[in-house]
Amino acid sequence: MVNYLSAAEIYITPYLNEAQITSGTLSYAIGAGAAVISTPYWHAQELLANNRGVLFDFNNHKKLSEIVIDLLSNDDKLQTIRDNAFKYGLDLRYPKIGKIYKEILQNTLTNKKEINNTNNFFIDAEILPTFTLDYVKRLTDDTGIVQHAKYGIPNLKEGYCMDDNARALIMVLMTYNQFKSKEALDLLPIYLSFIQYMQCEDGNFRNFLSFKREYLDEVGTDDSFGRTMWALGFMVCNSPNSSYKEFARELFFNSLQHLDKLTHLRGYADAAIGLSHYLKSYPDEEIQLKLVALCDKLVASYQKNKTKNWNWFEEKMTYDNAILPMALLMAFEVTGNFIYKEIGIEALTFLDEHTLDKGYYNPIGNDGWFYLSKEKAVYDQQAIETMAAVMMYYQAYSVTQDVTFIKKMFQTYLWFLGENSLRIPLYDHETNGCCDGLTPVGLNRNQGAESTLAYFIAHLTVLKALEKEYEFDEQPVKAKKAI
Repeated sequence: MVNYLSAAEIYITPYLNEAQITSGTLSYAIGAGAAVISTPYWHAQELLANNRGVLFDFNNHKKLSEIVIDLLSNDDKLQTIRDNAFKYGLDLRYPKIGKIYKEILQNTLTNKKEINNTNNFFIDAEILPTFTLDYVKRLTDDTGIVQHAKYGIPNLKEGYCMDDNARALIMVLMTYNQFKSKEALDLLPIYLSFIQYMQCEDGNFRNFLSFKREYLDEVGTDDSFGRTMWALGFMVCNSPNSSYKEFARELFFNSLQHLDKLTHLRGYADAAIGLSHYLKSYPDEEIQLKLVALCDKLVASYQKNKTKNWNWFEEKMTYDNAILPMALLMAFEVTGNFIYKEIGIEALTFLDEHTLDKGYYNPIGNDGWFYLSKEKAVYDQQAIETMAAVMMYYQAYSVTQDVTFIKKMFQTYLWFLGENSLRIPLYDHETNGCCDGLTPVGLNRNQGAESTLAYFIAHLTVLKALEKEYEFDEQPVKAKKAI
């Protein structure tokens, strides 16, 4: 190609509109010293300025022929353009550009300590995508939110699950409370009625429902029960009207008898978050005793498994890890039990050391987890892990007023937008959904309810944080809300 371009006296790029943002062949032709004639797309306007080439209007073949004849009839004019192009191209060649890149990298490494220690703190609200419920509405029908999707298309064959509809209820409540969104208010009864439909006569909950509205299990997992209690407690605390509050409270009380039957840590934690939300709205001694019972089980597990180098609740970190310290921090807020705050912050700090150690959020991978004295699995990374961490940091700020947690919250949220181990955004600006995770070979391009709702709950948590004013090293910082 270099030989062909060097032999050419005139090189033409007759693209038809400005949408042709760039052209590699145009750059090569300039580097080879050809006289370039081009339509005025953006790259050509910049590259051919100052008599380094000649421009003609789109679709104007007559003007093109006049320019070609003029240049071939005027050797001096042709040579001047070629010389100007060649001289300019010398500064575009990789040895020079590469040297600039190298200098930037060297300066960054040299100044790394200074950069890391900077007292500047600003959450750039401008980079947040515009909030929209369009994709959530696509996944939702009159029964509930569909569990899975093939790329950005709802996969009706997989039906519905309680986990996702509980998250959806939390998300639309957050949306309504922040924006008074009629769209969110219209979706709310769909998710709430789904929860009522899935509640058994004894107050427990099923988890899976087919697209034909047939139950697929007799009773759900501890996780789905806990998440449903979280959603109902949040509903009681944040309901837009009394009828919704009373309906959610009835479902909530029907299920309380099953708290004692939970056996898994994340079930304890999710339910404890729901009870904490409920207590913010209705102080109740019986509910507080149940909350303390759940959190004391988390404390006991932490104390049993904690070692000198392992400050965690189990001998392994698996999924939804940030929910565990978050639950204790929320319980501290309503009970004042200091050990919940102490262990919550201690466990959060340990989680930090293994997920924010690279300067970006790098959650525990589902493909192997992280066992004591073993290497952490990097992939598959899941969106619910990131959502939980974003909420955990915001809750840590709420109980400590330490603005460092707001910085970590935003740093974690950026995982969705491409600040991750693969430097690939999971949020899809085209569909307004969120991809299901990061794998060793790239994105899981399916955009199911779990990942999409996890993104929007994280997004709404960040927007809520942006409404506040923070003090950092005695410098007030106000971050603007973006919507």
